[in-house]
Amino acid sequence: MPFILICGYPCSGKSRRSDELKRYFESDHNKDVTVVSDHSTGVNRNEVYSDSKQEKLVRGNLKSAVQRNLGKDAITILDSLNYIKGFRYELYCVTKECQTTQVVIFCDTNRDVASEWNMARPDEERYSQDIFDGLVQRFEEPKANNRWDSPLFVVQKDDALPFEAIVDALLRRKAPPPNASTLPQPLSSTNFLYELDKTTQDILGVIMESQKTSVPGDNIGIPGATDKLQFTRSFTLAELQRTRRQFITYMKMHPVDNPGKISNMFVQYLNNTLK
Repeated sequence: MPFILICGYPCSGKSRRSDELKRYFESDHNKDVTVVSDHSTGVNRNEVYSDSKQEKLVRGNLKSAVQRNLGKDAITILDSLNYIKGFRYELYCVTKECQTTQVVIFCDTNRDVASEWNMARPDEERYSQDIFDGLVQRFEEPKANNRWDSPLFVVQKDDALPFEAIVDALLRRKAPPPNASTLPQPLSSTNFLYELDKTTQDILGVIMESQKTSVPGDNIGIPGATDKLQFTRSFTLAELQRTRRQFITYMKMHPVDNPGKISNMFVQYLNNTLK
């Protein structure tokens, strides 16, 4: 069943929009709606968002909850910050694997307004100012030209939700077909994890060396891959290693039958997540 991803600054009105969508689909379209959120997992936001390990664990729990619910006869709404584009890409891959439609709703509320709304909350629900500022600074705004952020609906604080357009995108449009990077394949090689680790590490070495002589706009050739890396800016080793770990985690869940595909899939993943 369809998936609605809601993102925005802390206290930007995401939960209000989730409630509006839930009521609308239940009353006007007789659809069951499941809302997955930080609230439903009992998250202490100030603790979680001050600890990267805890935050990563929470994102994993949210993703797992979405995966469980996508197979049911209900619309699933993810009401969370969803501020990392790599995480939104992972969820896009999940919806492709499930062959269901999705939309992204961006609550584009002004930072100062969101801060005022945060300060008006009860103490136990309020973000500390340091955590609030840090999340706003790290927020990676969704862009309609990214396929994992599309269809994208941007709503200001006083806007009415474009319900009919959302219905068209979710219920009257065909789901995108799965592709090689999202189809689960049987694990047929005992050295798959070794090849995955070695191939991705070798590619990072090629990138770090090649970008010394590359300029933005170049395409970097990667051994074993037909696709080329789009060099849009300089990448730090820490950034590349973080993206590599995300890719390895995904591939462990979706191994391929031919290790020769790893290079091309990793380059595609890098092009999609490193902008």
